[in-house]
Amino acid sequence: MLRVAMPNKGSLAESAAEIMREAGYRGRRESKELVVVDADNDVELFFLRPRDIAVYVGRGTLDVGITGRDLLLDSGAPAIEAMQLGFGASTFRYAARPGVACSVGDLAGKRVATSFEGLVESDLKNAGVEASVVRLDGAVETAVTLGVADVIADVVETGTTLRNAGLEVFGEPILKSEAVLIRPAEAGANPAVDVLVRRLQGVLTARDYVMLDYDIRKDLVEKASAITPGLESPTISPLHDPDYVAVRAMVPRKRTNALMDELYDLGARAILVTEIAACRL
Repeated sequence: MLRVAMPNKGSLAESAAEIMREAGYRGRRESKELVVVDADNDVELFFLRPRDIAVYVGRGTLDVGITGRDLLLDSGAPAIEAMQLGFGASTFRYAARPGVACSVGDLAGKRVATSFEGLVESDLKNAGVEASVVRLDGAVETAVTLGVADVIADVVETGTTLRNAGLEVFGEPILKSEAVLIRPAEAGANPAVDVLVRRLQGVLTARDYVMLDYDIRKDLVEKASAITPGLESPTISPLHDPDYVAVRAMVPRKRTNALMDELYDLGARAILVTEIAACRL
């Protein structure tokens, strides 16, 4: 049975549960459930603290897990990314009061407060900077105001919380993170993991593409196919009117309306867009 670690709470939990559901796996009925057995798929889901997932997977206690890249790298666990999952994007950066620092090189001798001690220590070491890292759990924005640190390192989204605390980001991002599927670094081949990866890739592809159908004159098929080439090539089907054909192709979701405009101008009609629930490529 494949053993999968899932975040039990936090910003990744809902999206992780959703992508697994779309991939055909059972979810938990209530937040108090810590273990869910999906007998139909021969999978067991363990709902854990996001910070602990990399540790369990790295030790081989669990086969795979969904967590953030930042949490994986901060843990130092012997686990690796198996694939990116396309949600939970965030940027990890330094911030301080204006004029305190402009780059990581300015942090020598300063105190840096963070919830990601491993990440910060690694970044400082790579930059050849000696600074004191203050480990805090939870929000760190008030650390400077309270005199605990000179600088903070934290996840930055809009920056509003930092500005409200009188701080501003500086230097290059320490890390750009997102949700990832991880597995033990020394793990061998596992067909069950391969199936999971294919299912998740199918969900991500379905989210990025839609199916586009339209009718067009036969003499315009080549020009239409250039607009909608599909993944390998579009499907062309005959219609009752011998002068027309029906065309079907997967197209990028973001370009749907622009492609519809191009096709309409070319002469295509009955242009329809259909959602893709899942796929295998």
